[in-house]
Amino acid sequence: MAKKQKVVKKGKKPKKNQPTSKKYSKYKISGDKVERAATCPRCGVGVFLMDAKDRVYCGKCHYCEFKTGVDRAALVQSQNSAQKSVQKSADAKSQQKNSGKK
Repeated sequence: MAKKQKVVKKGKKPKKNQPTSKKYSKYKISGDKVERAATCPRCGVGVFLMDAKDRVYCGKCHYCEFKTGVDRAALVQSQNSAQKSVQKSADAKSQQKNSGKK
């Protein structure tokens, strides 16, 4: 006759905390009125749009609407200055490599 194997109990599983919902941040209360953040025109009232620097975006249907005006011009200008600084650093590295080869 075969021997019975002992069953080792491992105990309870640790509880995993779930991240809290951030939908409360999409509503604002002013007086007696509740104001909602921008919602997706394709998906409907229940889906909010993500608000980035230069655009609003729906993560469900990938609807994207770009912001216009002064903010857009400032963003493009900052991106151009960042690209110029990257180019300068790349040029400096290439000059150091060339000077070391001589």
